[in-house]
Amino acid sequence: MNSIAAFAGRILLAILFVVSGAGKLFDLDGTNAMITAAGLPAGLAVPVALFELIGGLAIALGFMTRLFAILFAGFCLLATLLFHRNLADPIQASMALKNLSIAGGFLCLFAHSQMRWSYDSMQIARRGEIATREAEQRAREAELRAARAEGHASALAQGQPVAASETTYVTTPDLDGDGLPDRRKRKWWSLG
Repeated sequence: MNSIAAFAGRILLAILFVVSGAGKLFDLDGTNAMITAAGLPAGLAVPVALFELIGGLAIALGFMTRLFAILFAGFCLLATLLFHRNLADPIQASMALKNLSIAGGFLCLFAHSQMRWSYDSMQIARRGEIATREAEQRAREAELRAARAEGHASALAQGQPVAASETTYVTTPDLDGDGLPDRRKRKWWSLG
């Protein structure tokens, strides 16, 4: 149930910005007038509209969720400071509270972004699968090396000839007189 609620919340947050960005693209003159009325330079209508549209789609798909969530939280807070400063006006106060709430939703999304049904979660799952496969491969290789070493040791203990391999060991005589070969040394030509 938590996965469904998180997915629905992410989609609802995204819809707001996809619709808003598309609306701004279809009314660039009105958007530019609103931006310049707030004392900002003209020409920001297209970048703002594209940011809202592309970022909203990314949030909906769960692509780079954390990045877009923190960017949208900052965007909402900045919009509140630039466009809804007059808190004495009930409409402006209500718009400021709406933007603060949306920013809070995006901060929650930033904190819990790795949820089901998103590109980011699929990417993390895939990385985990690859890491598991690589760990299993390393374990198999270590087991093979251990089995080869055990076979070599067994053959040497029984005095049987050992087939050449990547690393060949040769026993040295008992120089210290304790009844055991002193050390096994690598042959110099097998050091690769």
